[in-house]
Amino acid sequence: MGLTKQYLAYRVIDSFNIIASGRSNINFAVVDKSEGRFVAAPAAENVIIWDLRMGDRKLTLRREKHEVTALRVSPDHLHIAVGYADGVVQIFDLSSRTYYDAICSLALHKNAVSILRYDAHGMRLVSGGLDTELVVVDVVEQAGRQRLSGHNAAITDAHFLQRLVEQDIVVSCSKDTQIKFWNLETQFCFKTIVDNRTEIWALAFINDLMIAGAGESGMNVYRLRKRDTDAQTLETAVEGLAIDDEDTISPLSVSNCGTIQRAGKGRTVNLVADPNERVLSCHGTNDLIENFYICTAEEAKNRLAKRLKKARKKAESAAPEQDDEQLSKELSLSDEIKRLESIKTKQKIKSIDVLLGENKELRVLVSLANNSMCLYSLEASLKSRKATTTEDSSVKVLRSLTRLGHQSEVRSVCFSNDSLAIGSGAGDSFKFWDRDAMQCLRTVPTDYILCSRFVPGDRYVLLGMKSGSLLIVDVGAADIVEKIPAHEGELWSIALLPDQKGCVTGSGDTTVKIWTFELIDAGEGAASTKVLSLLHKNTLKMEETVLCVAVSPDMKYLAVGLLDATVKVFFLDTFKFYLSLYGHKLPVLCLDISYDSTLIATGSADRNIKIWGLNFGDCHRSIFAHDDSVMSLQFIPRTHMFFSCGKDGKVKQWDGDSFEKILTLPGHIGEAHCLSVSPNGRYLVSCGSDRTLRMYERTEETIVLKDVQEEEREQLENEQLATGEDNSVPLLPGLKLPSRKTVGSEQAAESIMECLEISKQFELDAEEKPEPHPLMLALQVKNPNDFLVMTLVRIRSSDMEEALLLLPFSIVCELLERLPALITQRPDELELLCRVTVFLFKVHMKPIAASKSMKPLLVKLLDLLKHDVQQLRDVMGYNLHALSLLQTEVEQREGVQLFREATQTRRKNEKKRRQATKRRIQIQMA
Repeated sequence: MGLTKQYLAYRVIDSFNIIASGRSNINFAVVDKSEGRFVAAPAAENVIIWDLRMGDRKLTLRREKHEVTALRVSPDHLHIAVGYADGVVQIFDLSSRTYYDAICSLALHKNAVSILRYDAHGMRLVSGGLDTELVVVDVVEQAGRQRLSGHNAAITDAHFLQRLVEQDIVVSCSKDTQIKFWNLETQFCFKTIVDNRTEIWALAFINDLMIAGAGESGMNVYRLRKRDTDAQTLETAVEGLAIDDEDTISPLSVSNCGTIQRAGKGRTVNLVADPNERVLSCHGTNDLIENFYICTAEEAKNRLAKRLKKARKKAESAAPEQDDEQLSKELSLSDEIKRLESIKTKQKIKSIDVLLGENKELRVLVSLANNSMCLYSLEASLKSRKATTTEDSSVKVLRSLTRLGHQSEVRSVCFSNDSLAIGSGAGDSFKFWDRDAMQCLRTVPTDYILCSRFVPGDRYVLLGMKSGSLLIVDVGAADIVEKIPAHEGELWSIALLPDQKGCVTGSGDTTVKIWTFELIDAGEGAASTKVLSLLHKNTLKMEETVLCVAVSPDMKYLAVGLLDATVKVFFLDTFKFYLSLYGHKLPVLCLDISYDSTLIATGSADRNIKIWGLNFGDCHRSIFAHDDSVMSLQFIPRTHMFFSCGKDGKVKQWDGDSFEKILTLPGHIGEAHCLSVSPNGRYLVSCGSDRTLRMYERTEETIVLKDVQEEEREQLENEQLATGEDNSVPLLPGLKLPSRKTVGSEQAAESIMECLEISKQFELDAEEKPEPHPLMLALQVKNPNDFLVMTLVRIRSSDMEEALLLLPFSIVCELLERLPALITQRPDELELLCRVTVFLFKVHMKPIAASKSMKPLLVKLLDLLKHDVQQLRDVMGYNLHALSLLQTEVEQREGVQLFREATQTRRKNEKKRRQATKRRIQIQMA
């Protein structure tokens, strides 16, 4: 048996160029107690906390493969919940040193998470998904509490309603045009509002108002009132039993009190109220943000009085004999809500968040469709006038993040010859990046770029444009030196000549042109300098559109990939035809020649990569490489290995000699457009439709192909559930758990069964004093009871219920028999053991009740748990009251108010007093 060939592994370093992706919302975050400065923004599969003042990244929260679809910062600003496209919700702790590790990961939905919202205390989280279901999560317990099913389409928004009534209520809206009110105790919907004709996209709650943004330009406003239950007489209670009146069980009454008409066209996309509920902001599918000021009760009364006064004057002047009975003396919506200045952005809006400062300064954070973010400021008060001109407007742009990323999709990437810089070309500009810091060094505004190459010496870059022009860009000055009208059609490909004296371009106008580099004089007299220019040398006319070109390193051959799915090879010096490589079924999109000019690899839209010998044009191997078109491939310098990327988003490494796939790198979400290998072969950069540039580095870690293939196989097996996708329980058809069955819960069930088996064997051999099982040694336990407790403790809280559901009844009985001993020996894990006991009894109540042998066990468990739980409650109660006593003592001794609100009001009063004193001094001086 020969030696196994070993390879060095490439690993992801990081992704850059992305500022904010459009699929999720953005949120203000608080880091180091600084408010309004930091922003949590989705960036493909990561979440980046941006520092708006410095304009750079503060933190990055990572997860692989799945795109971020929703995020929410908790009310105490310590945690951030992130929802992903696979229905998983992760919670991160921003204040922790290990912020990058999620505190918990909850599998809640089958599809993407569409909305996340915390309650007022940040103790619970409601999550809505595209699978039409809502899940309420207990953040402290790190497990789901309720699953609410009833909507017929994707959930678009959800809120906890913690005003007016004592009950726990969640309000949700969906694309099925309904707004539903859910009681969390019963897990049932007690009220549905169905008077909207179009999908409801957003909800906002301000005081006792509920605003619903729908698929039209008007936003419906509902007033919520607490229903008087005591005042109901016997007759109304009997009448309430009527079938058609389903509102009798509702603790709330909801009445439609009007419509807010938006100036923007199209559907409402987002409705955001600031935390103090003074301002409401909304936007549609265009570039206009509309802001509304919500008046206090006193301000609303003053506005009503003014309105009535005006109306009376008008009525008296028009018809003095008319009575003012017609005038409405009740508060209308126009008295309570005042329209503020609108904000016009430069691009289509994807998401907004608002924050109201102390001096009535409203800050509006906007993420735009072109991969950028802006922070606007405007005055938000009753006195703010509507601006007639742009000079009068109080809207200012405070900060904007645009420099750190392209405004459109990146189509081309290239490495400099010293491997230290990266160039990226998009539809609007070309950017130079520092490879190590991944920071943008220069930006050159251009038209649509299709390909790019650094010229030897790295002082200039050649850019091939969609218009057919060839641009020469000076790297140092970040300026276009010359624009050459090289071709009449799209310039698809640029290849440098190996002698570094020129380049070859291929275009959609069916020509291949050879150019030589020339230094020409620029400027006059003393300021005269030499700049690079290109001299056209030769043209090769083809019969089909040229999509890619390459020159062999020995300067012998010119290979041209064509739209007719063939690759034609010519002698470079004479343009004499040499070989035709045919075999692809669709156009050849990319090709490259190895360093020793013996192999040529071609990638096509038919998803195949073919490896040919350049001596005779024989096809060595055809590889089915990607699940969609192969967009780019490049050999690693001085090897026969190459990288390829395709429209399936994956980046793969291949061996051109053994035709084996070496490894698949975590690629892009969506399509991958282009890749480039650094001249020293150590780095790889790729770009894709998810707006990211991804950087990979070669490590010293060796990989063996068989191991990698085995890992990939295991990963595929792990993604499929052993017990099937069906979530229903045979004896309980109506049971809807707030969790989802995952591979983790299956493994947890296996570990419980294995633990019980080992414990039983250990007890059988107890007389011989056996050696503890290796698993027991690994967990550092000496007896079966501790082993079982440790096994239960190691199961994730969110997987616990699903794992217990998977256990067969015989195992459940075994587990229950062991529980009394566990409760007496391990009172420190009482909460967990109590949870396990209660859940098992809930699920297996019928067979347990039918079995006579279980009755004594039941009684014993009940007595033990009652006693221990009561003891735990007493301890907690004692601690709570002791702490409150300490708090009052501290307050009395130091005169320090521990409540933040009181401190804030004191500061405000002091500030007012200082300003008044200053004014008095100025008057005296005058």
